[in-house]
Amino acid sequence: MLARLLAVLLLSGVIPAFHQVPDAPGTESDLARGQRLFESRCARCHGVKGTGGTGPSLAHARLRRAADDDALFALIKEGIPGTEMPDDWTITDREIRHVVGYVRSLGRAEAVPLPGDAAKGKALYAKSDCSKCHVVNGQGGTLGPDLTDVGRRRGAAHLRQVLLDPGSSKLIDTYGYRTFLNVQVATHDGRVLRGLRVNEDSFTIQLRDADNTLHSIEKREVAEMKRELEASVMPGYAKTLSPREIDDLVAFLAGLRGD
Repeated sequence: MLARLLAVLLLSGVIPAFHQVPDAPGTESDLARGQRLFESRCARCHGVKGTGGTGPSLAHARLRRAADDDALFALIKEGIPGTEMPDDWTITDREIRHVVGYVRSLGRAEAVPLPGDAAKGKALYAKSDCSKCHVVNGQGGTLGPDLTDVGRRRGAAHLRQVLLDPGSSKLIDTYGYRTFLNVQVATHDGRVLRGLRVNEDSFTIQLRDADNTLHSIEKREVAEMKRELEASVMPGYAKTLSPREIDDLVAFLAGLRGD
């Protein structure tokens, strides 16, 4: 009798039920809902088919930061602090579970191999002196981003776009700043400095120039500051490398996974 009374009260809402996260949906309609949610919320960074863009490819049976469904659920809900992956309080738990189910389905799909020869791309990377600005496994310069695990962090389509048009990359960091932004500063005493913005606050800005020299300028000393939104210190290779060579270089970079 008591058990039946409790059941009635729960169903009527008199006693609130404990919150439970629903299991990952698995029917075709559930996957379709997950796909629609993914395409509207996640595809901008991870690609329409989850093969990667500014964010990593999710078309893998095992994801480095999400070993199981619960970990993937938490990652979507809470984001990854210190990265471009935000939290999302506008999506319900059940909707997240639909996305989880769809993302897991991507890892079961047959992988499409990239065109290009990674070994030839590695030789081309060395020939093009990319290591002057980029680090791979602790070797190289620090003017540009570390590429040791760039294949995990970026999709092949994004890597290709940056090689062809470096100025098209407009990644935003955790604090809302454009990463790898070129800035030109003219000071009241006649100095003109140009380089990548390393850090900026209300009182100072730090730049790293093409010679890898770090400059810290107080903003009270600045006469004029230009943020070059479409510029990059990295050269574009659209006119200097053939389409096949671009394929090879993308294949090499996509294979850098920090293993």
